Amino acid sequence: MEPHRLAAASAHPALERPLRSLVRWSAGGGIDHMRALYVQTPATLVGYLLAVGVVAAVYAPLAESWRLWGWLGTVMALWVLRLLHYLRYLREPAADEARLLAWRRSWRVLVLLQGSMWGIAVWLFWGLGTPYDKIALILVVYGICVSSVQLLATQAWVFLSFISLVLTPTIVRIASDGSQSGHLALAVIVAMLFMATVLMARTHLTALGQAITLKERTDQLAAQLRTEVAATEEARRVADEARRAAEAANRAKTQFFAAASHDLRQPLHAMGLFAEALRQRSHDPEVASLVNSINESVDALEGLFGELLDITRIDTGGVDVNPAPLRMRELFARLRLHFEPIAFEKGLMLSFRGEQHVAQADPVLLERVLRNLVSNAIRYTDDGGVLVSCRLRKRPGGDKLLLQVWDSGIGIAEASLPRIWDEFFQAQSHRPLQAHHRKGLGLGLAIVKRLAGLMEAPIGVRSRVGHGTVFSIEVPVGKAPRSFEPAAAVARVPIGLTLQGCFFVVVEDEAAVREGLVVLLQAWGARVAAFDSLEAVRAWVGAAEGGGDEPPEKPDLLLVDYRLPQGLTGIDALTALRAHWPGQRLPAIVITGSSLGGHEDEATTHDYHLLIKPVLPNKLRAMIAFKLGLRAQETRA
Repeated sequence: MEPHRLAAASAHPALERPLRSLVRWSAGGGIDHMRALYVQTPATLVGYLLAVGVVAAVYAPLAESWRLWGWLGTVMALWVLRLLHYLRYLREPAADEARLLAWRRSWRVLVLLQGSMWGIAVWLFWGLGTPYDKIALILVVYGICVSSVQLLATQAWVFLSFISLVLTPTIVRIASDGSQSGHLALAVIVAMLFMATVLMARTHLTALGQAITLKERTDQLAAQLRTEVAATEEARRVADEARRAAEAANRAKTQFFAAASHDLRQPLHAMGLFAEALRQRSHDPEVASLVNSINESVDALEGLFGELLDITRIDTGGVDVNPAPLRMRELFARLRLHFEPIAFEKGLMLSFRGEQHVAQADPVLLERVLRNLVSNAIRYTDDGGVLVSCRLRKRPGGDKLLLQVWDSGIGIAEASLPRIWDEFFQAQSHRPLQAHHRKGLGLGLAIVKRLAGLMEAPIGVRSRVGHGTVFSIEVPVGKAPRSFEPAAAVARVPIGLTLQGCFFVVVEDEAAVREGLVVLLQAWGARVAAFDSLEAVRAWVGAAEGGGDEPPEKPDLLLVDYRLPQGLTGIDALTALRAHWPGQRLPAIVITGSSLGGHEDEATTHDYHLLIKPVLPNKLRAMIAFKLGLRAQETRA
């Protein structure tokens, strides 16, 4: 587009941007524009050939030979020249810009020459034939002008020159035809068609400019989108790598804590056993006091290990929630078995209420929550007792069970209540901590809060300094199985029960722990057969099968470490021992240094109870009494 045309368009802001884009495309982008022109050349040549055929068919019977064949010869010569020009262009696809611009100039000359031939056709054939023949001629000529709009509208001066060469002679010839009435009116109509064609070209030019602008904008947006997609993919890749690295770090942390916990629990476990054996062999009050201090330290370390492992498992997503019907009677029995010796040692009353209810909750997580709350309550209570209660509460969305842990301990200041759920926060007491009030990490209640959140169980607390604290948690009511029968009362065996006459089998690969167990069990009056590996156990139970001496007697209880050499487990030892006495139940206790969990299903399948190292002697004795009591009860039945 010429500068003056662009200036005129600038008077219309809506057209300025599209026209500028068109100018950049047609004038500035010579190569692309040239190629676009030549792409349309075959269709143009075919249209011209059809138009020439129509004129020849109409005026062949009417025009003199020289007139008809002279025009046809000239037109066809130009047509052939244009075809050869196009074919030659096709043979130079890699031409540079200068060469293509030269091609464009020759193309324009040929187009204008062809246009002039249609203006000459009107001068040659207008006076011949009927009005219908004249109308046909005008329609063909005007069709040529209309078809040029798409091809030439982007080249203003070429387009104006072309339609001027076609329509100006036509208008002049019709206006000068005095032989026909209405010739002036017809000339005016053709002139109006001339102007309409120009306006049509302008409209087409504007639409084309807008299309080019839209294409440019689309290309920009596409490029921007590709950039953003690439950036997003890169960010996602970096995020995935960071997530994988974080997960690997979390797994490594969990594995480290698990390994460290297992390795550190072993000497602590042995320490507790040796300390209790020392107590059994000495009646010196000072020795007993030292043993008590050792046991309290071992218990404190056990609590710290447990808290670290629990918080690590929760943070790494290693805790799954599996709700199931849970009888409070069974849960309370496990809590009583674990905490009664501790409460008894402090002179506290540990009681349970509401054991007839059934909850719908994850058994492992709910027990973990209550264990932490009961342990906390016993730790900070010196006088009175601890009550674990379960009550039914009517709620709009469904009935709930309200589980509460009450204590008569030192209480928590009101200002500290909102922060007790935070990690590493420890409320300040108005009284100095006693020896049994271990200084922990401040993770116990944080673990409780997170586990309750995983179970979607609301949890709360009320407390008065010097009077006590009550923690509450709500869980849905469960439905007991049809086969539910109240559990038979377990024979209560005094903590001070002698193990005189009992025969135990111990399988433990750690020499210090194994020796400590043997010394302690013997101090309690039991006879012990101890082994360090599964191979030794198999050799012992297989003595009779090999023709040697038969094992002296069936054990009353099996005490087995979970992790054994060569990748074996305590389950393998239990299987080997029980296989030698088929059809007879051998009570078993499995001891492990890992608190990561996952043993519950195994314990049910293989019929054993699990203890986590380090095991305090009073806890071990309580569990032994529990197992022997069950066995005695079954024997009586």
